[in-house]
Amino acid sequence: MSVVSALPFLKPVYMRPPISPGRQRRHTLPASEFRSLSPEDAISVFEIEREAFISVSGECPLHLDEVRHFLNLCPELSLGWFEEGRLVAFIIGSLWDQEKLKMDALTFHKPHGTTVHIHVLAVHRTFRQQGKGSILMWRYLQYLRCLPFVRRAMLMCEDFLVPFYEKCGFKAQGPCEITVGMLAFVEMQFPVRGHAFMRRNSGC
Repeated sequence: MSVVSALPFLKPVYMRPPISPGRQRRHTLPASEFRSLSPEDAISVFEIEREAFISVSGECPLHLDEVRHFLNLCPELSLGWFEEGRLVAFIIGSLWDQEKLKMDALTFHKPHGTTVHIHVLAVHRTFRQQGKGSILMWRYLQYLRCLPFVRRAMLMCEDFLVPFYEKCGFKAQGPCEITVGMLAFVEMQFPVRGHAFMRRNSGC
């Protein structure tokens, strides 16, 4: 059994807005929920990803079969943001075991790795420009601090996204060895530190 497969799924976290006296919600779905994704979420994930990336670069980081692949192998390294049961944003990651990202990192999950390779962060088009991507990434990085085997997070992005990820705490490491067609990327890294402190103070 791999190190990761023995871990529990990320516990859902609910955020409910205050309800005024005498006013009741007509449904029982949480207003906002953060949880690990499951293979059943794959189609919703891919629909958001396809719209977000095809319109910009013409390429998807993960195709539908690859989304299913990672959500079967390491769902606990994913995080979805749901509003009233609808997926509005997500992150999918897997484990990697080398210093730099290589082509195998696009499709492989290395169960004994200590680096989380973040494959994709995407927000549904109707929920963009609301800061949801930054909030979701912050929550994801805090969650990674609760995993004792994780030492860092890495991702690759196009030049225009570097400032966004720098604001999230990532540092550019230079050109990525991976290219996709004509697309080149910058490799970025976030050190995951303070495991014991975070476990004591975040309910891990």
